[in-house]
Parts: sequence; C-alpha cells; structure tokens
Amino acid sequence: MKISRLLVALFAVLALLAGACGDDDDADVASSGDDTDEAATETETETETETEAETDAADGPAIRIGAQDFGESAILAEIYGQALEANGYTVEQVSVGGFRDVLLGAFDNGEVNFSPEYAASMLEFLNGNAGEATGDAAETVELLQSQLDSMGLVALEPAPAVDTNAFVVTQETADEQGLATLSDLPADGGDLTLGAPQDCETNPFCIPGLQDVYGVDLSGDFVPLDAGLVADALAAGEIQVGVLFSTSGRIADEGWVLLEDDMDMLAADNVTPVVSAELEEAYGQELIDLINEISAAIDTDTLTDLNRRFDIDKEDADDIAADFISEAGLGAEG
Repeated sequence: MKISRLLVALFAVLALLAGACGDDDDADVASSGDDTDEAATETETETETETEAETDAADGPAIRIGAQDFGESAILAEIYGQALEANGYTVEQVSVGGFRDVLLGAFDNGEVNFSPEYAASMLEFLNGNAGEATGDAAETVELLQSQLDSMGLVALEPAPAVDTNAFVVTQETADEQGLATLSDLPADGGDLTLGAPQDCETNPFCIPGLQDVYGVDLSGDFVPLDAGLVADALAAGEIQVGVLFSTSGRIADEGWVLLEDDMDMLAADNVTPVVSAELEEAYGQELIDLINEISAAIDTDTLTDLNRRFDIDKEDADDIAADFISEAGLGAEG
C-alpha cells in the first residue's frame, strides 16, 4: 500500500511538471506568434507609407519645361527640371525652337506648362513696351502677373539672379571711340555695327530702349544674329557693338568692355519661373515651394559661372545643371 501511494504521488508530480512545461511552450508559441503579427503589421505600414511617398509627387501631370533658344535658358530649364525630377516629379524637356513669342504659343497650346522667364523682359513683351518694368523685382513681377492672369499663367518668386541685355565692345573699340557708357554712343550710330538677337528691333531693352532713353539709333546698321553667335562675331570684328547677356562669362574672359547703363534703361530682369495655372492647381503649394527654393539658390554670380562653363568650356547644359543641383543640395531629401 505504501508503494502504491508513493507511485501515485510520483505520477502526480510528473503530471504537474509536464503541464508546466506544456504551458511554457504554449506561451512561447503565442508570444512568438504575436511578435510575428506585429512585425508583419509594421512592415505593411512602412510599405504603405513608402508607396504613398513615392506616388504623391507623381500624382499629377508631367511638368513640361520649355526653354528659349539660348544657352542660359537651357541651363535654367535643366536646373529646374532635374531638381524637380529628383524630388519625384515627372519632367519633360521641350525644345520650342525660338524665343518668347514661340514659347507663349507653346504655353497656349499646352505643349509646355513651365518655363524659366525674365520678369522685366516678359512684362514689356506682353504690355507692348509700355515701360512699366522697374528696378524693383517684386514690383515688376506683380505687374507681370497682371498680364499673365488672362492667359492662365502664374509668375512665381523671382530668383536673386539678374540677367539684362549688355552692350559690349572690345577694348580696342572702347579706346578708339571713347566709349564707357551707353551715353557715349554716337546718336546716329556712327560707323558702329550692332549685332544682337533677332528680337532686338522690338525688345524695349535693346534698339527701342536706346532710341527712347538715350536718343541713340543703331538700327541703321543692325545685324540680327543667333544669340550664341554674337560673341563670335564681336571677337572676329564683324560687329563693333554686341548685345550679350550680362551674365555671359565670355565678357570677362575676353577682356571686353560692358558699357554702363548710366541712364537706367534696364529694369529688373530677374530669372522668374512661369507656370500654367493648371499645373499650380494640380500640385498645389508643395510644388510652388520647391520651385521657389530652387530659384532662391540661383544668384547672379553663380549664373555667370554656369554660363562660362557653357559658353567657354563648352560643357553640356545637363551636366552643368547636375553639378549645381548637387552643390546646392537640391536633390531629393533623405
């Protein structure tokens, strides 16, 4: 009997131990299962968040950027385009093959919905050379917007970079003719041949401006040239006065004389992005803030250096823009 009771007690202890072990295993399994479920949920949430971030910027129309037919415009188009693309937007570079009149036609037919523009020049083009542009960039952009409203276009914040027409002569011509300012130019043009882009005859900051502000008429011996050929013609002596962009790196490189605008003909031609109202509405303030951030990084000295790389070093606009974006930290945020 004692043996039987001992065996029963022993079996009872073994049963309790087995039960305890079984409970621990079940707890471990349950705990492991809970951890797996939580990890799976976290992974799904992270994936959903990443997917939302990737698709948010792309949830809208392609940004179609149109540049005018000169190097600086191509560089600016690449800067804005590459920076926007790096931040998740779909971008297309559109070659419009002309100047402001062609560009506005491309906006009108929907071929482009974004362009790097110039505040004063665009304003005066649209207002029929009414002379409204001032030296104040914000004021000039506000006046520009009044012209753009009926066209369904929006002018964004101007960049610090200013690029005006620059009337340039060689040092030899400056010495021979005693030229340092625009006022020094002979009223009838003398024997000076002016070379400039084709729109100089109607551009208020070119031939019409010289006539209205300075009483100087260079229209009698005017040679229309592609913007990229003016500097070469000046260097070759084919023209005596060349209209370049004030941010051209070639002016200093060649040792040329930039004639001072001593009667303030030139206004605030700050680089100013223009977008369609539809594009602004599609993406909202997030896009506008990003474009304004890009603009804020472009100052006159920087733009002059970028132009030097294009005009003198013969680098490609897309490579120049890529370097600028990297140095300015305008790529996608980590």
